[in-house]
Order: sequence, then structure tokens, then C-alpha cells
Amino acid sequence: MELSEEVRREAAELLSQLIKIDTSNPPGNELEAAKFLAEELERDGLDCEVLESEPGRGNLIARIEGSNEGPSLLLLSHLDVVPAKAEEWSVPPFSGLVKDGYIWGRGALDCKGLAVAEAMVMKLIKREGLKLKGDLIYAATADEEMGGGRGVGWLVEHHLDKIRAEYVINEGGGFSIPLEGRRIYTVQTAEKGVIWLRIKARGRPGHGSIPGFADNAVQRMARVIETLGRHRSRIRATPTVKRFIEGLAAERGGLQRLLSRLLMNPLLADRILDRMAERDGAMAENLRAMLRNTIAPTIIKGGVKENIIPSECEAVFDCRILPGETKETLLAEIKGVLSKAGIDLDKLEFKYIHTSEPTESPMDTPLYSAIEETMGELDPGSRVVPLMVTGGTDSRYLRRVGCICYGFFPIKVEEPSKLLSMVHGIDERISIENLTFSIKALYSVVGRMLT
Repeated sequence: MELSEEVRREAAELLSQLIKIDTSNPPGNELEAAKFLAEELERDGLDCEVLESEPGRGNLIARIEGSNEGPSLLLLSHLDVVPAKAEEWSVPPFSGLVKDGYIWGRGALDCKGLAVAEAMVMKLIKREGLKLKGDLIYAATADEEMGGGRGVGWLVEHHLDKIRAEYVINEGGGFSIPLEGRRIYTVQTAEKGVIWLRIKARGRPGHGSIPGFADNAVQRMARVIETLGRHRSRIRATPTVKRFIEGLAAERGGLQRLLSRLLMNPLLADRILDRMAERDGAMAENLRAMLRNTIAPTIIKGGVKENIIPSECEAVFDCRILPGETKETLLAEIKGVLSKAGIDLDKLEFKYIHTSEPTESPMDTPLYSAIEETMGELDPGSRVVPLMVTGGTDSRYLRRVGCICYGFFPIKVEEPSKLLSMVHGIDERISIENLTFSIKALYSVVGRMLT
């Protein structure tokens, strides 16, 4: 379908106004944004419900009922955004400024742009009176940027019946990778699990002037950090990542041979990725993180006074695990690596701060096919490939209860690294052309699934 100039302006204005509502998390305060979108949807006759998980933490739900002849589909997004420092931006981050064909502001890409694109799909379907074979649900939720516990996590626990659907379209994919004059569009079908692990090293205190009488916990922790920081887990290509690499290898010109070798020689993967990094560092390091568990030290605390050798020192490690792995298998791996390095495990304590298991959705589904057909129509010659993100999204909550979830916010990208630098970064913005493109693509996917 072609969108009228009036609809294009409506979508741009809607996103501009939504960005102006500061939902930086913490503290979130998504209620105002949820109510604003509810009012906009109600103008087109949609029944909306705003649920508060806590005072001020609003979650919006709307539904267009179908005839139960087809599957149900949830259009999911989140309303909270990460904070922004105004002095770092060239425009005020919550201005929603529309200039040079772009809508500027925090959340334009993550994730208010998707919230507006999906809202416009709901409005257009309602205006046109389309008869749907299955229920179409819209949810714009709170708290994703802080783990989703007051958003989708809370809804799954307390109101699952209101958002449960056989299929879900959420954030996490859709951006394109330009290759040899064509585009590859990603569909997020999997995400790594998150384990934040605190390791505490113990020693024996003493005077800083006589270090030999003490057992320095800081030195022990330094060895732990150095050992784990250098460790590389074994390479393993999950089904999603295997198909992602195959899709790139079919298109990527000069890097095609390296990508093909990556699948054929997993034991040589790091050498191949090192060579790839000489040409495309961002792609190589993203692939490296998709192919193994990662362990990154992020916080260290130790010592109480300048002249006291500390008896305790602790560090936090941000660990990301592949589908099929668990917190127990990772901890066993960590202990094995430290023990092999000669570090006394009896003088270490291990504690999980936060855990979230990895999730993966199947790719051979009607929704994935609908996305492939849509992108082939909207961008002839393009290809769709599945993607595993190394971070996390709210899709994990819904995959756990049996929903098939895909991250798909389709955007034409000329410079992927520039786009990624704006997500959670400075001068975040989306072009009106891309917002319109996303609406057209999502409308077409919904039509293929439900009409």
C-alpha cells in the first residue's frame, strides 16, 4: 500500500509528540505516554486499557478482535527510554524536533519509533474496517530498559490473557545491512541469556608497609579479572547464527570466502574473525559475540584505606550465554578456567546478581514467510536473515510462555555503525522516510498473516 502525505505527516507528528514526553528510565514515568497513545488510538475507535504496575508505570493494551479463523498477533513495543545528557546533543533530546526529513530525540529508534509505527498500523486497519481472521493486539509497555519487570514481565505474571498471542513482533531486528548494492534485513529470532555474576576474593589484612605478612585480596582479584578477561569460550553456531552467516556469505562479496570458512572450520573461527576484523571490525566482533559465551568484567571494588592491605575485593562480570547454556554450565566453565590458572577457589565466593535464560524462536513459520514476502515486495532483490542479539529484549518473557517472537522494525540503513551508535547514543533520530517504510512493511505483514 502507498501511504498518503496526510498519514506520513500524522505519523511524524505522533512520534514527535511522544518523544516530548520524557520517559527516561529510571524512573520511567511511562503513564503519561501510555495515556497519550491511548487517546490517539481511541480517536479511531479502538478500545484501550492502561494498566499500572506501580504508580506512574503505565502499560497500554489495545485489541482488534478477529474471527478466530487465524492466528493471533501481538505488536509489542516499549515506552521507556535511556537517559540522555542534553549538553552532548546538537538538539534538545526531548524536543521531538522535525527537521531535514528526520524526527530527532531520545527514543526515535529505541523504541518509540516502533511504538508509533505499530500504532499507525492499528489505526489504519481500524479506519479501513478490515476483517481479521485472528486477534491483533497492541501493547506499549514500561520498564524494558531496566529489565521489563514493571512492564512485560509484570503483564505476563498478572495479565497474560490480555497480551498472549501465537506470534509477536517486537524490537531487536529489522535494520538492514547494505551488501553489494542490495540489502539484507534482519529478523531477531534469538537472544543470549544474561548472567551478572559477583565474585568476591578473600585474603588476610595487613599493614601496607609490610605486604609479605598479608594476603592481598586485590591481587587475587586482579588475577581473576585477567584470567577471565582473556578467556574465550568455545565456538558454537546456534541455528539462528548459522543461518545468519549463511545469508551474509551468499551476498557479501569480498568477505564471502571468510564467512564460508567460518562455518566450515569452527576451531579456526578466531583466526578467521581476526582476518575479517581487518576489513570490517564491527561485523567481526559482533559475530564473535554471537558464536560463544562472553565474560566481561564491568565493576571492581576493594580496599578501605591507603595503608591497609585489603582482606576482600569483589568484581562484577557481565556474562552472556548462548541458547542451550545455563547459569550452572557457565559457572562450571568459570571455575574450571580459574582452577586451571592456579587460582584457589576456596578463597573465592560466587553470587548471581541477575540471571535471564537465553531464548530462541523457530524460523520456519508463517510469520517469517510473511516477512520474507513483504520485504521482497517492498525492496526487490533484498534478502531476509535471522539474527541473534547479544543484548536482551522483552521477547524473552513471551517466548517462555510459548509465543513465537520476532524482532522486526524494518529500516533502510546506509551506514549500520552510524545507526547503532545513535541507539542509546547521541543525536538519536529516524527519517520520516524510514518511519513510513516501517509502517508500510508492518501493515503488509499483518495483512498477510490475518486477512
